[in-house]
Amino acid sequence: MRPEDFEGTGPAFLPETFFAGRTRGHGFFQDRFGRIRREFRVDIEGRVEGDTLTLDEEFLYQDGERERRRWTIRRLGPGRYEGRADDLVGVATGVAVGRAARWQYTFTLPIGSSRWAFAVEDWMLLQDEGTMLNRSTFSKFGIEVGQAVIVFHKLPAEAGRASVTAEGAVLAAAE
Repeated sequence: MRPEDFEGTGPAFLPETFFAGRTRGHGFFQDRFGRIRREFRVDIEGRVEGDTLTLDEEFLYQDGERERRRWTIRRLGPGRYEGRADDLVGVATGVAVGRAARWQYTFTLPIGSSRWAFAVEDWMLLQDEGTMLNRSTFSKFGIEVGQAVIVFHKLPAEAGRASVTAEGAVLAAAE
């Protein structure tokens, strides 16, 4: 796929509009053989100030592990973005055309006692005003090692945060 393949499609995907406020995603990571390795839920709080979107993400994995990440995404011009996060190498670049966006970046993940860098290509496809599909492909040395698939939904302002029980089940808890 190429971003220009989505020219004229709608509804238009603007990250700063979709991610403003609260968003929740459910997803999984599968290895290159198609085996699901991890399932997760992510709650995102998005704030827009000027041309900058800040995303505070809280991941809750099925095994009970928690992870936080903060993205700072700046709109460079119509359909052009750059993003930064602590576990990136350099800067993420994004292009939004029609209902789609493609992000490319190098991401580091903990594996054993060290961190490994992977090339990532994200494709985001807006389905309607409240639902977006995301597929991330992870590669190392040009070889695909896995994919993450996430379905994102906009949440009403009063929706609760997620919590993980000791058994690893993900539950919604009212704030």
